[in-house]
Amino acid sequence: MSVAALPELPYFDEDLRGPRFREVMRELSAESWLATSPLALFVLEREAGEFFLRSRSTAFPGERVAEIYGIEDGALREQIDTNILHLHGEAHSRLRGTVNHAFTPKAAGAWRPVMRDFINGILDGHDGSNACEAVEAICKPYPAMTIARVLGAPVEDAPRLAGWSNWIQKQFSFDFQEHRGTVEAACAELYAYLDELVAEGREGLVKTLSEELQDRELVNLVLNVLVGGVDTTQSQLAQALRLFAEHPEQWELLRDEPERVPDAVQAVLHHEPITPFTARICLEDLEFRGVAFPKNTMLMVWAGASETFDITAPPKARPLAFGAGIHFCLGYNLARAELEEALTALAPRMPGLALDGPVAYDSIHGIYGIDALPIRWTA
Repeated sequence: MSVAALPELPYFDEDLRGPRFREVMRELSAESWLATSPLALFVLEREAGEFFLRSRSTAFPGERVAEIYGIEDGALREQIDTNILHLHGEAHSRLRGTVNHAFTPKAAGAWRPVMRDFINGILDGHDGSNACEAVEAICKPYPAMTIARVLGAPVEDAPRLAGWSNWIQKQFSFDFQEHRGTVEAACAELYAYLDELVAEGREGLVKTLSEELQDRELVNLVLNVLVGGVDTTQSQLAQALRLFAEHPEQWELLRDEPERVPDAVQAVLHHEPITPFTARICLEDLEFRGVAFPKNTMLMVWAGASETFDITAPPKARPLAFGAGIHFCLGYNLARAELEEALTALAPRMPGLALDGPVAYDSIHGIYGIDALPIRWTA
């Protein structure tokens, strides 16, 4: 297949977000399963996406990105080198096998009472009101407080943990160089904080895994769980509230039939994943559907769906937003539990949910979050 014959995805267009992003992806995916851009080839169909995500001949290009930006040492380089997403072969299998038990559905479910306490406490603070800016009021504090308790950190440290997480996630953004100093400082500060946390031998995940991992390996794993579990859940909850505000009939159905919450979370993750594209690089020459993908080809797998948002549709396979294969996201069960508990608490307490002003969408590069989400409901 000639690259020249492929449709082009305008990935660097600053206006490619919100309704325009959804429209462009709908049109492109109807035209072809593959699109081109100056950055990479974009895989637009689920079956093809799963092939590249599951293949042992592809890998997440985190180390390549570090080389491109000249990140040679320091805390950020250590974080990149030790991220379980970037590990391969025996090193990945050993670490994954050691820590899997701490991230099973049962292990995540044990934290649901904590999640309920936090989300209901946040909502109690809004009793008597019928409007707020949801990102700052609800979506930011909730996952930060939850991950603090899960790790075994003081809950009052949640804002600091969220701040570090949000900055470190910018290593995947195209404005990274602009913020590089702040990102590297955040990484160094978080390492220092977690060194103390591990030394104190606190409860939570730190204590659970301390019997199986050496201190530095434990610190690295906890750091990457934190970085991957705050900004992501914050952004996904914001996108969920935005979707329901735009589809009030779906919100009323969820209020009337709370047993639909798990399917609603699946629908949100399929329709508007906050990691719309997952990067892979070919480690060797590959062929798929008669198309040759030479070694070092950069691929971006789309995790979204073009159909209408509908929580009554039959449940689909696990969302591609969390990857697939051996690198399927370690925190999937915890993230799902957080989103389910949030929607379970929010739906009955926010009847008549609606947008109360323009939505400020973040860029689709990296984490596709929302900067501002003004909402209102019936008091």
